[in-house]
Amino acid sequence: MTTATRVPPAKLVRAVERARHHLLRLHQRLAPAPAVMMELILAAWMAQAIAVAADLGIADALAKEPLRIDQLAARVGADPDALSRLLRVLISRGIFRQLRDSSYDLTPLAETLASNAPGSMAGMARYAGSRQHREHWSLLGDAVRTGQAVIPKLRGKDAFEYLSEEPELLEIFNQAMTNISELSVAPVVAGYDFSAYPTIVDVGGGHGRLLAAILAATPAARGVLFDQPQVVAGAEPLLRQHDVADRVHVAGGSFFDAVPGGGDAYVLKNIIHDWPDDRAVQILRNVRAAATTGTTVLLAEFVMPEHDREFPGKLVDLEMLVHLAARERTASEYRGLLDQAGFRMTRVVDTAGPFSLVEAEAA
Repeated sequence: MTTATRVPPAKLVRAVERARHHLLRLHQRLAPAPAVMMELILAAWMAQAIAVAADLGIADALAKEPLRIDQLAARVGADPDALSRLLRVLISRGIFRQLRDSSYDLTPLAETLASNAPGSMAGMARYAGSRQHREHWSLLGDAVRTGQAVIPKLRGKDAFEYLSEEPELLEIFNQAMTNISELSVAPVVAGYDFSAYPTIVDVGGGHGRLLAAILAATPAARGVLFDQPQVVAGAEPLLRQHDVADRVHVAGGSFFDAVPGGGDAYVLKNIIHDWPDDRAVQILRNVRAAATTGTTVLLAEFVMPEHDREFPGKLVDLEMLVHLAARERTASEYRGLLDQAGFRMTRVVDTAGPFSLVEAEAA
C-alpha cells in the first residue's frame, strides 16, 4: 500500500474538523460555562497524567499481553494503588482499558504511548510533561507581557544552548521532534508531487526522515541531506533502513552560513518557525544564494489559518514565543519573508495533517 492511499483527502479531514468544532461549541453552549471552563483548566492535569504514563513505559509493558495491576506495577516500578488511580483517569479518556478479569490492556490511543510504535507520541508526551518544560510554560505571562522568550532570562542562555547542556532533556526533545516528523511525513508526501525535481535538498533535515519518504515516493530523484555535522553524522542508519542511502549525499554545515547548491527543490520542514523574522530571512537568503532562478523552495509549516477553530499551530505558536521569541505565521506573513529573501510565493498546499507546504520559486 502506498503512502498516498493511506492518507485521507485533505478536504475530508477539514470537513471532519469543522464538524468536530461545531459539536464542541454545542457542548459548550449546553453545559454551564463554569463547568466547561473547569474542564478546560483540568486539561493540564490530563496532559501530565499522559506524560507520566509515557515516562513509566506503561504502554511498552502492556505491548505483549494484558497485565493485572500488581504485575503491571512491578513491571514499571510504581505503587499499585497509585498506578490504578492514574489508569482510572486515563481510561476515562479512552487511553488504556480494563478487561473483565480486571487486567489492563492497550487501546489505539494507548498504543501511541509505546516508545517504538508507528505514530508514537511518547516522546512528545514526555517532553511536554517534563519539569523543565512545565517551568518554562509557567512563565507564559512574562512572554506575553514582554514579547520575549523566557529561557534566556531564566537559564542565562538561549533555548538551543540550554538544551545542548541538558543531555537527558535533549534526548526527550529529540524523541518529541521525531514524533512530530512522523506525524507530518505521510500527509506531506501524499499531498505534494515531488516527481518534478531530480535533486531535492532537505535543509535542516535532521536524520533525513522526510527526505527518505520523499525519495521513496520518487524513485528517480536524488537527495541532499543538510544539517549540522553532529546531526547528520547519525543519518546513515535511517537512510539505509528506508533503502535510499545510495541516493542521498549527506552534507554538514549551518544554514546561517551557506546552503548546498545544485538543488531543483529545497525543502525546509519546521525550520522557519524556529526563528524571528530577521533570522528567518537570513536562512531564506542563504537558500536563495544557492538556488538558480526558478528553483522551488517548499516550507513545511503550521500555516496559521484565518478561521477561529482549534488548530495545533495556535498552541505551537505560544511554544515558539515562550522558548524562542519566534512564531508560526500566516500565508501572507510567509509571503513577506519570501519576498525579502528573493523568492516569489506561488501557493500554499493543504495536506491531510496540520502541516501545509508553502511553495515559492527563486525570482
